[in-house]
Amino acid sequence: MPEYKAPLRDIQFVMNELLDMPGHYANIPAYAEVATPDMIDAILTEGAKFCEQELAPLNRTGDIEGCTRHDDGSVTTPTGFKEAYAKYVEGGWPSLAHEEDHGGQGLPESLGTVISEMVGSSNWSWGMYPGLSHGAMNTLDLHGTPEQKHTYLSKLVSGEWTGTMCLTESHCGSDLGILKTKAEANADGSYAITGSKIFISAGEHDMAENIVHIVLARLPGAPEGTKGISLFIVPKFLPNEDGTPGERNGVVCGSIEHKMGIHGNATCVMNFDGAKGWLIGPENKGLNCMFTFMNTARIGTALQGASAAEASFQGALAYAKDRLAMRSLTGAKAPEKAADPIIVHPDVRRMLLTQKCFAEGGRALVYLAAQQNDIVKKAESEEERKAADELLGFLTPIAKAFLTEAGYEATNLGVQVFGGHGFIAEWGMEQLVRDTKIACIYEGTTGIQALDLLGRKVLMTQGASLRNFTKIVHKFCQSVEGDEQMAQFAAPLAEVNKEWGDLTMKIGMTAMKNREEVGAASVDYLMYSGYATLAFLWARMAKVAQDAIAAGTSEEDFYKAKIQTAKFYFARVLPRAKGHAAAMVAGADSMMDLDAEHFAF
Repeated sequence: MPEYKAPLRDIQFVMNELLDMPGHYANIPAYAEVATPDMIDAILTEGAKFCEQELAPLNRTGDIEGCTRHDDGSVTTPTGFKEAYAKYVEGGWPSLAHEEDHGGQGLPESLGTVISEMVGSSNWSWGMYPGLSHGAMNTLDLHGTPEQKHTYLSKLVSGEWTGTMCLTESHCGSDLGILKTKAEANADGSYAITGSKIFISAGEHDMAENIVHIVLARLPGAPEGTKGISLFIVPKFLPNEDGTPGERNGVVCGSIEHKMGIHGNATCVMNFDGAKGWLIGPENKGLNCMFTFMNTARIGTALQGASAAEASFQGALAYAKDRLAMRSLTGAKAPEKAADPIIVHPDVRRMLLTQKCFAEGGRALVYLAAQQNDIVKKAESEEERKAADELLGFLTPIAKAFLTEAGYEATNLGVQVFGGHGFIAEWGMEQLVRDTKIACIYEGTTGIQALDLLGRKVLMTQGASLRNFTKIVHKFCQSVEGDEQMAQFAAPLAEVNKEWGDLTMKIGMTAMKNREEVGAASVDYLMYSGYATLAFLWARMAKVAQDAIAAGTSEEDFYKAKIQTAKFYFARVLPRAKGHAAAMVAGADSMMDLDAEHFAF
């Protein structure tokens, strides 16, 4: 297995130098006193230690052992998972970024995101158990009644209980408007929930004393489609008056899904048989409330792409420095050895630098999104909150879909760097491929995120959300005019930024005549948007690094590596956007003209 080492220097670079998180926290009164630089550094150091020492060693164990379902529907997690979770709770990690009113520490959501990145890179399967709880907490905090918050939030915040999201069913997929799970009113004000949900991550396990399911169901007489869905809280054990778990509820794990990856996480079929639940939010507005959970999960899934790229890059880099094969084309670089380390070969460097681009660029994008989330939640100015919410809404589908596709590519490159050894399980590289593929699928597939970006976020706002972002990019390009060193980044970035708007207008015009054009262009549009967004962030990182070197630094090698990686991104990765540009305006006919029955004979 690759030996995971938390990339604290790069994390600090993005937080402190690129995004100025210290200034960001100081400008938000809720965080000014608690999120001090010393406090943040201490938390990051301890978080890194926990992930490196406790979680990373369990990653392969979880993959090999998987989870075991017993005849009574209970589930046992892999060796060491339960004990690691107990240490996680003891360390106060679940409560880090939650409200003090419910037992949280009141620290920024963005700091929680950084810890989640380290958890994800070290052991994604394990991290899903506490990870799903964050969405449950956010949903209850925004939409729950005071009684529901009193009963459930403090237990979820402390980590004593965990949460899940129960959305889809075997016939639904992402089309939740056709779900069949029903909810019928009980005399005591609760509801009886009956139906089956599939793909429920952490749906049953032995790590916490209770599991709180957030469930979509349909009330009698509810409107058809998504307008007739309500949201319910359904605990595994019904809470007693004193808050302890009481009687077993009518919800049980029917089976564990046999999956391509993330074997250490119990992905369950959950059967609800008249299970007692309580309505969250208004009747028939469940999907609106659930978007709180789903948006939280989408940023978390974007993080999986960046986390996986980092983990695979670390493994591939260490191997490439050690593995000997052939000689450099320009002469032996290690003449004292039988062959040169493979890192001397251009194609190996291509793969490693691509991984590095996606890992470090992805980190910057997710942290930028998390920073906007802080502002949405805690900024005092309504104007600031509104602007941040719009930017976050625009970035979310890009981050979720582009970074998971990029992360999956990075893990495949990791296998390729290892050659035949990458295909062998004990090296751990193929596990990263299998674990990461799901990120392109759950919380809305790449295609669904693409439709959300192009259809809802861009075209339905007449391009306003795109213009808000491209203005930010334009101002950055203007700010470095006359800087000769930055010209290599600013000029192509400005070109892509302008082309982004032009392409959007073209698609919008053709879509007015044929709505299929939106679906035909959407994935290429999203990928183009991802490459453009990372170009902006890499240009900014190059500028920060350039300024640090000019000011004088003892870490010149670190900053030079940033600039060189930015050069690689602009020379070798950003040109991919041109292919997506050509494809997105090629029209829908090449996709739609072939009759379905003629695809094969």
